[in-house]
Amino acid sequence: MYISIRQATIQDTLIVSDVLLEAALWLQKRGMPLWRDSEVSPENISEDVANGLFFIAEWAGEPVGTIKFQLEDLLFWPDISQEESAFVHRLAIRRHCSGGKVSSALLTWAVEHAQTFGKRYLRLDCDASRPRLRAVYEDFGFRHHSDRQVGAYFVSRYEYKIPPQLT
Repeated sequence: MYISIRQATIQDTLIVSDVLLEAALWLQKRGMPLWRDSEVSPENISEDVANGLFFIAEWAGEPVGTIKFQLEDLLFWPDISQEESAFVHRLAIRRHCSGGKVSSALLTWAVEHAQTFGKRYLRLDCDASRPRLRAVYEDFGFRHHSDRQVGAYFVSRYEYKIPPQLT
């Protein structure tokens, strides 16, 4: 299974929204709501897509996942140096591709992409009450950094120490 990852273009806004919405609806059905439908609507994500923040994972030419990659996150990480970190949000995988390969590919890509910017850490946050999701990040190699209340959300924050690039 070869998974390629590319930057989403404005023409991909519906694809990114559809992947996010599929994940949001699946979680809602299981009593673990994450994003409201309006949060992942094409209208609400189009600016971020246009600004090059979303990336799409494809397998056999089919979009199977997405991730948002940022070089700054003052909302969830206001207390750390922004210069040494990259941040990921909105990791979502199509249900028929769940099982870890796509999410691992996206996280590996994010680590490598952050490394190209000379970042020391890749950071993310997730709902603190989701132990299975937290285990996914921990199994990948993320270390729990701290918990934080951000508005209505109580999140666990994780960091992955990026090895220096070999020259």
